[in-house]
Amino acid sequence: MDFKKELLNSLTKQIKEQITLEVPPNLALGDFALPTFKLSKKPPELQKSLKFPKFIKKTEIKGPYLNFFIKKQVLVETTIKEVLKQKEKYGYNNKGKNKVITIDMSSPNIAKPFGIGHLRSTIIGNSIANISKKLGYKVIKINYLGDWGTQFGKLIAGYKYFGNKELLKKDSIKHLLEIYVKVNQDPVLEEEGRQWFKKLEEGNKEALKLWKQFKDLSIKEFNKIYKILNVEFDVISGESLYNKKMNAIVKELKEKNLLEESEGALVVNLEKYNLGVSLIQKTDGTSLYATRDIALAIDRYKNYKPINMIYEVGAEQKLHFKQFFKILELMGNQWAKDCTHVDHGLYLDQDGKKFATRKGKTVFMIDILNETIELAKKTIQEKNPNLKNKDEAARKIAIGAIFYGDLKNTRTHDLVFDINKFLEFEGNTGPYLQYTYARASSILRKSNKISSKTRIREVNEKELALIKTISQFPNTIENAYTQLAPHIIANYTFQLAQNFNEFYHACPILNQIKEIKESRLLIVRATTQTLANALSLLGIEVLEEM
Repeated sequence: MDFKKELLNSLTKQIKEQITLEVPPNLALGDFALPTFKLSKKPPELQKSLKFPKFIKKTEIKGPYLNFFIKKQVLVETTIKEVLKQKEKYGYNNKGKNKVITIDMSSPNIAKPFGIGHLRSTIIGNSIANISKKLGYKVIKINYLGDWGTQFGKLIAGYKYFGNKELLKKDSIKHLLEIYVKVNQDPVLEEEGRQWFKKLEEGNKEALKLWKQFKDLSIKEFNKIYKILNVEFDVISGESLYNKKMNAIVKELKEKNLLEESEGALVVNLEKYNLGVSLIQKTDGTSLYATRDIALAIDRYKNYKPINMIYEVGAEQKLHFKQFFKILELMGNQWAKDCTHVDHGLYLDQDGKKFATRKGKTVFMIDILNETIELAKKTIQEKNPNLKNKDEAARKIAIGAIFYGDLKNTRTHDLVFDINKFLEFEGNTGPYLQYTYARASSILRKSNKISSKTRIREVNEKELALIKTISQFPNTIENAYTQLAPHIIANYTFQLAQNFNEFYHACPILNQIKEIKESRLLIVRATTQTLANALSLLGIEVLEEM
């Protein structure tokens, strides 16, 4: 039973005003609180006049709040029963049934290292997708690759001068990066590169062949990273797919009197909306990613009819998305209001500076991931040298550490990327949560089968606090989806783990009489299931042993 939903429905019918229910900051204040600041009736009058559902034990007034207390045994039995019945579906609802959401995420640039910013987009986008799926939405995860633009003309020009087939095959990304740096240091090659991009857009066979080779090699390298992260996509797309639609976009913008000429280039002037000027076509007739993004959005809406088109991209692109969404709106697309830029802050190094280079060297994501996995292996060897499948366990712990180290933060904030802190087994970390799950699983492995007739006995304070936290999981998912904020799930998961560990230390389980033992084992089962469900929303895999 969704106690909050049932109570809210009951109160709404009686009060007939817009109301909300909040969860008080501590158990002593009750299970739910009704703020009355904007209501015509004050708490004493409401308390006397309202009829409450049968599961409400009592109400109390605290300042401008009317607080509700659920009958303890009803809360306990209902929550445990629902978790054990629904299992991996606990927390799920079908509010999004038959509704589509597209999520642009990750989107690395071809022929360049997989960037640290693309890692954030991958982690956050993946979690938002998982949260949305849990509410019944059909989610289409799209990896929209940066595979078109002037830089590819530069790469082609550079490769013809400095390219080495053996180096390209052996370490494609590093070799292409070296070439790109050299080209950008030579004004003559830069101009030659622009000419090659023009040939590429015109369909030159040699240009297309080299471009495809660079793209295929890059995707192969990216897929190694996605395999380690355990992240998959429904669609692999790219800017190049929309190259042939550029003329149609430019034509439509002209027909709708949205284009202006500026120093030989074509722009959409958005200054009256305080959004500056958006460049649509360069002076040489080549396109820009703003133009391609317009074509992409129109095509995506036609194909999927999504209720929301989410773009998980760094905060530095805020202006681009505001411009791009406004142009879609000015073109007459009513669905432009359903486009959402989900932005994120930067990863910072431990010195507080942008985590882009280390001692002047480019950061390669595959190196970061492998380094973290090796550190996790070292920790496993110290703590549990007899653990089976150490390599896979190390991968899960390392990725869990990185994912949680990111997602516990409000996504719009910058955060320090500190692998050593992320990998700590104590405190607010991914390994702590995974270890909590493993600890609970160990208790269940050591216990005998529980009778189907077992009921939860009268619970103490620690047991009640844990069960109340479990009961809040469905509402937590709703809040995380509404705010597109994975940190809400992360913070909940940490609270759940803390409540469980307090219960574990205060409430002996395996050495108790049968009634107490089996009652507490049901609580442990419900905890492990809820913890696994919550971690899955963050993209974190659990381990039965650590």
